[in-house]
Amino acid sequence: MRARPLILLNATAAVALLLAAGCEAKAHAKVYSAPVYAAPDRNSSQPPAQLAELLERAITPPGAAELALANAGLGALQARIQRATDEAATGGATLAVAVLDRATHQLVSNGNTQIIATASVAKLFIADDLLLQESERKTTLSPEDRQALDIMLQSSDDDAAEKFWDQGGGDAIISQVASRYGLTSTTPPSDGRWWNTISSATDLIRYYDMLLDGSGGLPPERAGIIVNNLAQSTPMGIDGYPQRFGIPEGLYAEPVAVKQGWMCCIGSDWMHLSTGVIGADRRYIMVVQSLQPSDDASARETITQAVKTIFPNGRI
Repeated sequence: MRARPLILLNATAAVALLLAAGCEAKAHAKVYSAPVYAAPDRNSSQPPAQLAELLERAITPPGAAELALANAGLGALQARIQRATDEAATGGATLAVAVLDRATHQLVSNGNTQIIATASVAKLFIADDLLLQESERKTTLSPEDRQALDIMLQSSDDDAAEKFWDQGGGDAIISQVASRYGLTSTTPPSDGRWWNTISSATDLIRYYDMLLDGSGGLPPERAGIIVNNLAQSTPMGIDGYPQRFGIPEGLYAEPVAVKQGWMCCIGSDWMHLSTGVIGADRRYIMVVQSLQPSDDASARETITQAVKTIFPNGRI
C-alpha cells in the first residue's frame, strides 16, 4: 500500500479514536487449558485430586468443569491482551485487538470498537466481490486476471486493486460485501478511493468467519482461492514495504494466512493492520490494528510486539 493520507476520518471519528484508547479490555471468549493433577499426599486425610475430581463431576452438571477451565484460560489471555494494550500505549500507540475461536464461537477483545482504516485489507472485499461475480457467470477472469488477483492478495498489488475496483463498480463493491456479510461498521470510502474504506476489528473478524463457513455467500471453492493466497503472503509487498509485521512475526510457530494493511498518515500516525486466519485447522481468527505517531519501522515493531505479548510462545 502506498503512503496515502486517510482523509475519511472526521472529527467525530477522531474523538472516538481518543476515547477508545482508554477503553478497558472486555472478555468475550473461552480459552481452554489442560487440568493439572498433583500426586496424592499419602499422609493426608483428604481424597486424592483425581478422586476429588470424580466426586465433583458426579455432583456437578455436565460442562461446568469445562467452563471453569475455559474461564481460567480466558482470564490469562485477557490479561495478556490488556498488557499488550498498555505496553503499546507507553509508546503512544492505540491498539484494537480481537481474537475469535471458531470452535467455541467465542470472542475476546480489548474492547476497542473504534472504526479503523482498512488500507490494503480492503482488497479482501474487492477479491470477494470479483470471485462471486465470476461464480455467478457475471464476469469472466482471464489467466492474466487470475494472476493479478493472486498478486493483489499475496503481495498487495495496488494496480490490480485499482483495476478490479473500477471494473466492479467502486463503492458498490463495499456496500454489497457489507450487506452479504452483515458488516455494520464497514462503509465505502467517502472519496471513492478503495484504501479509505473503513471497518472495525469485529467486522473483520465476522468477515473472515463467514468467508470460511460459506455463510457470506461466496462459494467454498472461491473462498479457498482467497485464503490460499493469504497463506502465501510474501515477506515484502510489491511496493517494497515489509509485510511480516503483527501476526506473521508474532505467531511465528503457527501456520497463518494473512492480509496486511498500512498507511501514512492518519494525522501524525502510522496505521498498521494485521488480520488473518491462524492454525492448520483455521480455528482462530485475529485482527490487530495499531495507530502510532512514530516512524514506520517503530510502528511495525509495536504491532509485532503486541502479538508476541499476547502469545509469548508464538502459538495460540
